[in-house]
Amino acid sequence: MALTLVIGNKNYSSWSMRPWIALKGAGIAFDEVVIPLYTGAADKQRILDVTRSGKVPALVDGDLTVWDSLAIIEYAAERFPDARLWPQDVAMRAHARSISAEMHSGFMPLRNECGMNIHRPIRAKPLSDDARANIARIQQIWTECRAQYGGQGPYLFGAFSGADAMYAPVIHRFRTYAIEVTPPVRAYMDAMLANPAFQQWTRDALAETLVIERFETD
Repeated sequence: MALTLVIGNKNYSSWSMRPWIALKGAGIAFDEVVIPLYTGAADKQRILDVTRSGKVPALVDGDLTVWDSLAIIEYAAERFPDARLWPQDVAMRAHARSISAEMHSGFMPLRNECGMNIHRPIRAKPLSDDARANIARIQQIWTECRAQYGGQGPYLFGAFSGADAMYAPVIHRFRTYAIEVTPPVRAYMDAMLANPAFQQWTRDALAETLVIERFETD
């Protein structure tokens, strides 16, 4: 039985993007169901019919439903070990999980001030000191990973991993809001922008026509 990944709008739903990119980038087959967000009670009920959390993404595998982006990635890594969603080396895997958890639980100022909106024209905007601190920390994470593991491939841990999926929406945020980045960070961003799964998500997002006004404030 095929996996089914239930997601929100590709233009806006950064949390949906993470497991989608992880599964697609790792070559794990799945069916996709898109439920538009903030479009009324009917679509909200469709999400509740999948998961009582009332939120996307959610992964359905037979009678099992897994919700939350990082939990989905962890489940997929266990379910499909040959996909190698986490590095094989113990220390590298711990590092990858640590930065993924940091992304999962942190960087709220950046998220609040630079929401993912792939349709948004590229332009800078004034940011708070807290958001700029988030940007500096993310660049530090990426730079350290590339310095340690860059000889093994173009991604954070050489080969594509769940950590790249967890930070994928930040690539769009940095691009869309014209964030100034260092050359090593730009090189990593270019690698992700060239990733086929990343490109497919971007194309699909740009093809969407639904506008959610609450996310079009800047």
